[in-house]
Amino acid sequence: MDCNWGTELWDQFDNLEKYTSWGIDFLERYTKFVKERADLELNYAKQIRSLSKKYHPKRSREDESRYTWCLGFAVTLQQLNDVAVQREEFVEHLNTQIVFELTRYIQDLKAERKSHFQDGRRAQQHIESSWKQLESSKRRFERDCKEAERAQHASDRIDIDKTEGEKRCSMKVRQTAQQKRQSAEASRKDYVASLNQFNQDQRQHYHTLVPVIYQRIQDMEERRIERISDAMRSSTEAEKKVLPVVSHSLDAMMHAAESIQPRMDTRQVVEVYKSGFDPPGDVEFEDYSATMRRSISESSYLDNRTEGRRQSKKLWPFIRKNKPPPPPPTSPSPGGLANSPQSPPLASKEPITQRLNDLMNSSSRTRKQCLRSLKRGLSLKLGSGPADCSHLPPEQRCKKLQTRINSINEEIQREREQRDALLKLREVYKQSPQMGDANSLDPRLEEVKQNLQRLEDELRRNQAWLSEVNSRLADHSRRQSGSCGINSQVTTPGCSNLKQMDNRSPASRESPDGSYTEDHSAELHFKSRSSEFDDDLEDEDPLPSIGTCKSLYPFQGQNEGTLSMVEGELLSVVEEDKGDGWTRVRRNLEEEGYVPTSYIKVFLDSSAKGFVQSSRLV
Repeated sequence: MDCNWGTELWDQFDNLEKYTSWGIDFLERYTKFVKERADLELNYAKQIRSLSKKYHPKRSREDESRYTWCLGFAVTLQQLNDVAVQREEFVEHLNTQIVFELTRYIQDLKAERKSHFQDGRRAQQHIESSWKQLESSKRRFERDCKEAERAQHASDRIDIDKTEGEKRCSMKVRQTAQQKRQSAEASRKDYVASLNQFNQDQRQHYHTLVPVIYQRIQDMEERRIERISDAMRSSTEAEKKVLPVVSHSLDAMMHAAESIQPRMDTRQVVEVYKSGFDPPGDVEFEDYSATMRRSISESSYLDNRTEGRRQSKKLWPFIRKNKPPPPPPTSPSPGGLANSPQSPPLASKEPITQRLNDLMNSSSRTRKQCLRSLKRGLSLKLGSGPADCSHLPPEQRCKKLQTRINSINEEIQREREQRDALLKLREVYKQSPQMGDANSLDPRLEEVKQNLQRLEDELRRNQAWLSEVNSRLADHSRRQSGSCGINSQVTTPGCSNLKQMDNRSPASRESPDGSYTEDHSAELHFKSRSSEFDDDLEDEDPLPSIGTCKSLYPFQGQNEGTLSMVEGELLSVVEEDKGDGWTRVRRNLEEEGYVPTSYIKVFLDSSAKGFVQSSRLV
């Protein structure tokens, strides 16, 4: 149904002015609503992004890339971050396409409305002025008519008198009456002209000016309403575009949750931590009653004692001896600070032969410290990680070698690609000398050739070590499959042979701190030396404190024999550095271990300085 404000609302100028003002206020309120919603959406997106970043796995955590539940959670966080990105794009659309455009449109709309209603007021003032002029001419015509009528009545009364003087007065009255009639006639003509002009102005006002002005106001109002509709439609369409992406992210989160495989994760734990060693065998009966029935010498007793200690070391997972902790490794990882610029380098090692020479001319108390330092030096020599990874358990050694082989193969492939590229470039230089000198590539080709030779040699060594480990694991599995069952309660000759083989198995060569070695002679020599040192160090009292120290850097004692500490911690010094970069400290009379000397600041007691200087091995 068509409607025209100019014809149907011709007399509602004030109401239209109030209505259009309320419409603009509504548009401003809707713009403010969209802006506040954009702020809420942006705040939500920022919080979601911050939450995803907070719980995103760190790059240093390699374990989180192995297990499906960690990977599923990482995918969920990534998709959540994508959802935040989509919400931010939606906010950008609201701010640029709706809020900014509506704000500018409101300013234009206010100016247009003001112009239209100013035109309407001018037209209203014109018609009112014309009406006032009509009323003025009408009142003047009415007044002149009344005065002419009164003058005519006065003239008629004078004509009735007979006297000569009255006749002369009657002539004057008739002239006045004639003038009044002429004035009334002029007022009548002026009133008629004013009436015609007002009627013309009124017809033009209500049939021409008002319809045009009101039609413009109606068009302005319809555009305002259409603009609100467009803004609502635009915001809805923008959100509809975001929803499929959000739905895709939710589907990805659901797929990540469904891809979690508990069985695979538990197998992965086995792959990561499996050592390949056999569980400890049965403990053999040791007949100590035989020593009661025969006389033994002190030397044989000591031999038996030493032998018993050697055998008891096999039971380290179940029995711990109260003895000083084993020496620390040569290259500890001090809490992630080993590679930082602030971590100072460790001191160089002191030759063990020099300690042995000084051991011969030292006192009893000093000799014990020298023995302890010597034992620590031997442990450092034997406990360092060899190139063939023999210090690792078989399974872990196999994985380590395989990883190293894969890395070497990748380097070889890169070097070969680089060699091929250099050879092609040299051929191009030979064919086109103006492009470059072919001989200039020879040093680089020689370097690549040497790198390839070195990598291939390293690859062959690692492959040989891997083959050796695989063959041992295969032999071990064949022996395990051919041996008697674990739950068997009957001792058979096969089981006795298995016990003899266990004495030579890798499990018997595993030390309490998890180290592993293949060198039988070096290990037995070290054990015999260590047992002799243990005789002197077994039952001695704890060393007295010779001073204090303050930690300069945090240190994580991940290896047995080391002591963890935090920055600024105060500890007691029980043994000064012997030249190998380690200092023995104690905490609360209970915890004792070694820390890097370069990570602490030592404060020796004045009474202990003389003793330390006399006992130091130069």
